[in-house]
Amino acid sequence: MTLLTFHTDGHALTWTGDGEYLRVEPWGKDSVRVRAAQMHEVENPAWALLEEPGKPSDGASVSIDAGHGTAELRNGHIMVKAKATYGVYAGAGYEEPRCELSFFTADGKPLLREAARGGSLDLHARRFKPIIGGDHAVTVSFESPVNERLYGMGEYQQNVMDLKGCTLELAHRNSQASVPFVVSSAGYGFLWNNPAVGSVVFGKNRTEWKADATRQIDYWITAGDTPAAIMEHYADATGHAPVMPEWGLGFWQCKLRYWNQEQLLKVAREFKKRDIPLDLIVIDFFHWPYMGDFRFEQEFWPDPKAMCDELHDMGIKVMASVWPQVAIASENYAEMKANNLLVRADRGEDLGMLFEGPSQFYDATNPSACEYVWSKCRQNYADYGIDAFWLDEAEPEYGTYDFENYRYFAGSSQQVANLYPREYNRGFFEGQTAYGREDQIVNLTRCAWAGSQRYGALVWSGDVGSTFADLKAQITCGIHMGMAGIPWFTTDMGGFHDGDINSDGFKELLVRWCQFSCFSPVMRNHGDRSAIQPDGTMKETIVNAAGEHRSSSGADNEPWSYGENIERIIVKFIRVRERMRDYMRELFDEAHRTGHPLIRGLFYEFPDDAAAADIADEYMLGADLLVAPVVVEGARSRSVYLPGDETTSWTDLRDGTVYTGGQTATVDAALDTIPVLARNGKDHGLAGIL
Repeated sequence: MTLLTFHTDGHALTWTGDGEYLRVEPWGKDSVRVRAAQMHEVENPAWALLEEPGKPSDGASVSIDAGHGTAELRNGHIMVKAKATYGVYAGAGYEEPRCELSFFTADGKPLLREAARGGSLDLHARRFKPIIGGDHAVTVSFESPVNERLYGMGEYQQNVMDLKGCTLELAHRNSQASVPFVVSSAGYGFLWNNPAVGSVVFGKNRTEWKADATRQIDYWITAGDTPAAIMEHYADATGHAPVMPEWGLGFWQCKLRYWNQEQLLKVAREFKKRDIPLDLIVIDFFHWPYMGDFRFEQEFWPDPKAMCDELHDMGIKVMASVWPQVAIASENYAEMKANNLLVRADRGEDLGMLFEGPSQFYDATNPSACEYVWSKCRQNYADYGIDAFWLDEAEPEYGTYDFENYRYFAGSSQQVANLYPREYNRGFFEGQTAYGREDQIVNLTRCAWAGSQRYGALVWSGDVGSTFADLKAQITCGIHMGMAGIPWFTTDMGGFHDGDINSDGFKELLVRWCQFSCFSPVMRNHGDRSAIQPDGTMKETIVNAAGEHRSSSGADNEPWSYGENIERIIVKFIRVRERMRDYMRELFDEAHRTGHPLIRGLFYEFPDDAAAADIADEYMLGADLLVAPVVVEGARSRSVYLPGDETTSWTDLRDGTVYTGGQTATVDAALDTIPVLARNGKDHGLAGIL
């Protein structure tokens, strides 16, 4: 039997040795997928990549040079070189077959390579650490370009643009969405196609991806001359976002929380009375008797259909919150527990959270659980006229993030936990599609994983603080989420925690956040406004007729809740948003077709401008508008870097001042304005109204 264990399988290259099965194959245009397993053939799980690979580039080929122990796979703009070695190494005393992979552009430019053996260091680029009685913890190490810049990975609450040098947890938390796709300025995109809990280190000397427990190594690499080309390949490989419906383009109103039907309707009527445009209003959490009942509490919401009918007559869509927790007091708990529809704790009490009563999460990785929950929501929400769902707690948010303690239908939490938010969204998307809403699906969700975009997931950044530091971090969150392939992004306008509606400092923050929100994919007002109101009350604590506690309700959060001047500014930007409808529709349609994000770092449109590569406090909205939010309390001016060169012009949409690219300008920023500059005169009808 020959020692050379390279083989071809169609366009794929395979190798075996030392218990490892390695498979490298084209997976869409200019892209390859690499899988490796220990003591079993590789598998094709339904993780991030679409189950069928896209068509290879023309001329895809594999060649093997038996004499030199090498092989080469080409697929359009990407080339993979494999080097097999066989020999008796002194430390082991027996044959140790190895295979090292390197990735290049088609013309030979290095992109990335798996870490070398390192001579006497005896390193393994693909390391399988056995878990006693189970599978493996794996680490894959790469030698990456020292000077590359990295973008993507989803949402981590940090004001960092270039991720080179960062260490990131591959796990979800409230306000952290781990989406393991990264784009390199060196010309490649890399997807860690594995939902296991783990970590990644983007070090100067190497990049290391780790999964705490998994069946196999699985990653995907694409090559592209620009970030835009890479994002197009990624969308083709993992799925495109749907078309955003018209009502996703305007203003959304929410608070924590409208606690009864009449209160919600009064707010909607007041918007109409004041002639303030409103596309959608949200019914937040604990409108139900118990978590997991998946229905309105009739005492406070006596006629949901009549409510929805009135709102629809006003031209307002309605979104209702759904939580995945099922309280042990819920009318559905026993049935769901009996039919194995709930996540299960491996140790201790079988609970996931204790907020407002002990509960466990339904198992969104179980298709039967998704069908059960959708059937309840169809009957108790959609049939009444609810248009969209707020899929909250989507991480899911365990009372303690003890990832080792939970088990799903799809596997242990350690192996599959990061899949949960995508499957949560998928269950509703497929239910709504079957219900006939396929062209009207937008579900607000607090978390995402790779591929969530194809299920109509509008990701918001979670329960962030009401501070200027938190506002600044949302800029990089939005950029990195877009670079992770999730183009639909929003935030709680004003932040979620501890916004005092009577505080001048908070009012300033709210205005600045409103301006940022206006120039975000979805403009949405929400937050837990913890304040003493003018009538002397704090949050309303609701008690039902049986004397049972219901969750409290936050202070007022409507535009008119903050005084005439703040209302004027907020309404001004709601009207600016209305003027932007055509441009926003264009950007959402572009995201649907190509995978391009709406919020873009300056590097995206100007990849050759080195000065633009690490700008973290401004961004492009599409290709034409440069947005520079004010993120410092008390500031009434700010510096703005204008990317490009002397052939690029930037027009301040407030006063018409024209600048050339490649310079930094200091511009005014009165409280009721935000610096927005149009590229090469493309103002989209916004000149003079900011």
